[in-house]
Amino acid sequence: MELFGTEWMNAYQQQWNGAPEVAGALANSGFSTTIGVGFPEDPEPKAYVRVEQGMIVYAGAYDGSELHWDMRATPEQWEKWQDSPPGMVGLGSAVALGRLKFFAGDYATMIKNPALAGPFVKSFGLMGKVTA
Repeated sequence: MELFGTEWMNAYQQQWNGAPEVAGALANSGFSTTIGVGFPEDPEPKAYVRVEQGMIVYAGAYDGSELHWDMRATPEQWEKWQDSPPGMVGLGSAVALGRLKFFAGDYATMIKNPALAGPFVKSFGLMGKVTA
């Protein structure tokens, strides 16, 4: 299954929406946003999700929508995180070392907010549950 392809994004949406530690926690905060994902060398993200009240209501190819968050890493780094999801320290290191780049969004502010930080870290763990 192609990373961030339609099938992958649909499977990720199912994982996210079925995870109370992510969707439920974000719903309790009234969290709504758009999050792009992709590769740093590309002019646009490969895909994105639209989150409303903690639940992903759209997951698929990037269509030019305004993004609140745009996270980029190399395909190899994304695959590594699928195999071994990072924790809080691992994500902090990835940002500091440039392995995870934010083209939109404020990582420092988000990670200091407990209502967002926990679900953010756990959302990387869901990537490893996406299977063909």
